[in-house]
Amino acid sequence: MKGNKAKRAIKKKKGKNLFNRIVAWLHLWPSIVSGLVLVFVCLTGTIIVYCDEIMDLTAGNARYVEEGTTRISADEIITNLKEEYPDFMISEFVFFKDPSRSIRLRAFNPVERSLSMIYMDPYTGNVIKRDNSIYFFFVTAHLHASFLAGETGHWIVAISTIIFVISTITGLVLWWPKRWTKTTRQASFTVKWKAKFKRLNYDLHNVFGFYSLIICLILSVTGLLIFFPALSNLTIRATGGELAHLKEVLPVQDSTKTSKDMVTFAYEVLEKEYPDKEMVSIWNYDQQKLGAYVFTSGKVGLKSIEHADITIYDRYTGEKIQPGKGYLQHEKTENIIWQLHMGQWWGQLGKLSTFIGGIIATTLPVTGFLVWWGRRKKKKKV
Repeated sequence: MKGNKAKRAIKKKKGKNLFNRIVAWLHLWPSIVSGLVLVFVCLTGTIIVYCDEIMDLTAGNARYVEEGTTRISADEIITNLKEEYPDFMISEFVFFKDPSRSIRLRAFNPVERSLSMIYMDPYTGNVIKRDNSIYFFFVTAHLHASFLAGETGHWIVAISTIIFVISTITGLVLWWPKRWTKTTRQASFTVKWKAKFKRLNYDLHNVFGFYSLIICLILSVTGLLIFFPALSNLTIRATGGELAHLKEVLPVQDSTKTSKDMVTFAYEVLEKEYPDKEMVSIWNYDQQKLGAYVFTSGKVGLKSIEHADITIYDRYTGEKIQPGKGYLQHEKTENIIWQLHMGQWWGQLGKLSTFIGGIIATTLPVTGFLVWWGRRKKKKKV
């Protein structure tokens, strides 16, 4: 009897059409080869999802100050920071509409190669706190993108991500029941939590893999868009954007002219241009080269800005600059790609979905390997 069952199983396997065999092979073997890389990449990516909330938590009371009447200028911000931390350079200023909020400075120390968030009183100029939690996420992000192994690491992650996309699509094909019945619907959409480990593991891989499919594809595709400039440019073009960056078409800095205070324009954006926005950001290395102040208002995160809007002022005359729509669309498209990749696309619901999807994605190579290993052992016994 056992021999007959084994023969029927072999005959059934041989009866699979070529398409199904190719799909099964593509789903299994590339995933096994890249499994450890994918676990690491998904895990580090999941850790980063709530980086903004964690940094706010570690900043604590340094985020708030006693409200004053007159705000300090941009030059005073830079001078006060230099007095406190001579080796630090400001890479980003973040100003808040709430008058009780401190200024948040993203600062980099090129000597120690460290990154910090520095909180400063906007009225007195006192440095309230230097918070180093951003450096943890900075390192984690680079581990996620390249294992801190340069271009070689980037390519390993990129190839593994391509494999993950293929595994996700082929997984959907393998998951799809041949017939939709009450039994197949229950097996496809529910986990038997009280089943033995082998069945429970299969359900965790099969069912959770289906529920996280959209999130996994979004995270994978946006990661590839970030890595491959050609794909990114294609997306920018498809959304009506120009390939040139906004800063490439703005006037350059003129050392013979005197700049107006950047802080004045920052609060003008928040109070007059976009009164519904809570914060505005400006990158220091851009303004050091440009003859314009480029402000992005919205909810400013580590790598993207939720509900982003760009406002540009001539730094010498104070007049607003209106660049072509294509250049603004370029910046908007890039920001949306980062929003989708960071989970900052639908408020806290988007972050929660991305976090849960990241956890499931981290487990899929493990549960998939265990499914294959269990079947492998069974075949040996036959």
